[in-house]
Amino acid sequence: MINGSTLRDAIISAAVTINNKKREVDELNVYPVPDGDTGTNMSMTIGNSVAELKRLPDNAQASEVASTAASAFLRGARGNSGVILSLIFRGISKGLKGCSEASCENFADALEKGVEAAYKAVMKPVEGTILTVVKAAAAKAREIAADTNDDVVFWTEVCAEAEKVLAQTTEMLPQLKKAGVVDAGGKGLVIIFTAMLDVFKGGAIAKPEEAPANNESSSDSFRTAVSEYDDEINYTYCTEFMVEKDDNCPDVFMLRAYLETIGDCVVVVDDEKIIKVHVHTDNPGKALQKALEFGHFINDPRPKIENMRIQHENKVKEAKAAEEEGFTPAEPEKNFGFVAVAAGHGLEAMFTDLGVDVVVKGGQTMNPSTDDILRAILRTPAHTVFVLPNNKNIIMAAEQAVKLTDRKVCVLQTRTIPQGIAAMLAFDESASLSDNRINMTKAFEKVSTGLITFAARNSEFEGHSIKEGEILALDNGKLSFTEKDINKATYKLVKKLNKGDVNYITLIYGADVTSENAEQLQQFIQNKLGDKVEILLVNGGQPVYYYIISVE
Repeated sequence: MINGSTLRDAIISAAVTINNKKREVDELNVYPVPDGDTGTNMSMTIGNSVAELKRLPDNAQASEVASTAASAFLRGARGNSGVILSLIFRGISKGLKGCSEASCENFADALEKGVEAAYKAVMKPVEGTILTVVKAAAAKAREIAADTNDDVVFWTEVCAEAEKVLAQTTEMLPQLKKAGVVDAGGKGLVIIFTAMLDVFKGGAIAKPEEAPANNESSSDSFRTAVSEYDDEINYTYCTEFMVEKDDNCPDVFMLRAYLETIGDCVVVVDDEKIIKVHVHTDNPGKALQKALEFGHFINDPRPKIENMRIQHENKVKEAKAAEEEGFTPAEPEKNFGFVAVAAGHGLEAMFTDLGVDVVVKGGQTMNPSTDDILRAILRTPAHTVFVLPNNKNIIMAAEQAVKLTDRKVCVLQTRTIPQGIAAMLAFDESASLSDNRINMTKAFEKVSTGLITFAARNSEFEGHSIKEGEILALDNGKLSFTEKDINKATYKLVKKLNKGDVNYITLIYGADVTSENAEQLQQFIQNKLGDKVEILLVNGGQPVYYYIISVE
C-alpha cells in the first residue's frame, strides 16, 4: 500500500525529474518550427503542483494528495501535452477517491480512469502518442493487479510496459519513423512514472540538476546559473556586466577567482569575444575595476547594480498586498465579452481595438496555462465569454478552463491570429450566442494563413531535409517549403496562397523585422500582384514569426 506522504514525494520527485530532462524531451519534437515544446509544457504543468503538495502534512491521505495534484495540474496545464497529462492525473484522482492508502487494485482503477479522461478530451485521438503509452500502462496495471499486492512489483511492470510501447511509437507514426525518434509526450510520461517508481522503491526525492546541459548556449547557461541564486542574499548588491575582451586578455579564470574573494553566487561565462559576469558582492566597484584588466565594458547591455535587500523587501510587501487583495472576478455588465491569446504589442492592440476585453499574452513559444485563461475569463465583465486561442496548442487548455468557471464560455477553435481577427470582425452584438458562434466560425474557417519563421532544429520532415536556421514557410499550418531569404519566402508563400479570388492580403510583421524592410516588401508584392489585390501592412510586433500572412 502506498500512503499519502509517499505519493506526495513521488509526484514532487517526478516534477523535479521532468524539469531536469525537459530539454531531452523537447528535442524529440520532429516538427522544426519553434514552439512551446512538449518537455517544457509537461514540466510546467506538473511543476505547478509542487508548492501545494509540499504544504500537505505527512499524514495526508492518498486521495487528498491525488486531488491536490490533479487540481494544480489542471490549472497549470500548458500545451496539448500538458493538458493530456493533467487529464491523466485527474482520472487517477478519481480512481483514488476515498483511499487513505492506495493498493495495486486502486492504482489499476485510477490509471484506467486517467486513460478514459484523456481519450475523451481529444477530438481525434492519434495512436503512437502519449495516449497509446498510457493506455498500454493501464492495461498492464489491470493485468498485474490480479497477480500481486506488491506496489513496487506492480509499478515496475507498469513502467516497463510503458517503456516498451514508447519504443514502438517510432513505427506507429511515419514522421517519428523518418526522424528515428519516439513520441515526445510518451517519453515525458515514462520519465514521470519512472521517477515516481524510484520513490516507491524507497529512493529520495530527486534534486534539481546543478549544471546546465552541455548543449545549452552560453546565454542559456548564464541565465540558468544566475536563476539558481535568486533567493540567496549574503551580500547586498547583485552586479552584472559584459566585457569585450582585449587582444591580450589574461586567463578569465583569474577574474572568476578574484570575484570569489569579494562575493558569492559567481557566474562567469567566457565566450570567444565576450565575458559575461554575475556576482553578489558588497563592493561592486571592485568587481568593475578588476574587469577592466580583461577588456572594456560594452554599452548594450550596460552594467547593472541592484540592491537585493531593498528588492527583497519590496517583493515581500508586494506579495503581502497581493495576498490581501486577492483576485476579484469582474461583475458581468454586458451580454458578450472576449478573451484572445496573442503575443506582440501590435497584435494585442489590434485585438483590443476589435473589442477584446482581455488579451492573454502567449502564443507559439509561450503557451498560457489553463489558469491564465481562466483568470482572463473571470476578468471579463460579461455573462457569456468567447475565447479565441489563436493557436492549436492552446485550444485544449482553453477548453479545460471552461470546466472551472460558472460563466457561459464559448471556445472558438481559432488556430491562427488571422482566424481570431476574422472571428472578431464577424461578431454581431444583436445576434444570439448560437448565431454568433456559427457566423464567427464560418468567418474564420474561410481565412487562409501563411507563416514565415525559422527552423529551430535540424530535421527530416515531410520529405524536406531542414537545417537549423533555415527560413520555413507554412501554408495553413503545414510546412510548404524552405528558403534562405525571408523576403523571397514571404513573396513565394503569398503567391501560393493567392488562389485568384483574393481581395485582401494582410502582412503582419514581427519584432525581428524593421518597418523599412516590411514597407519595401509590401510595395514589391503590390507591384507584382497589381491593383486587383490590396496589400495591407500591420506592425504586429510578434516573436517567432517574421510574417503572419492573412488571405481573404
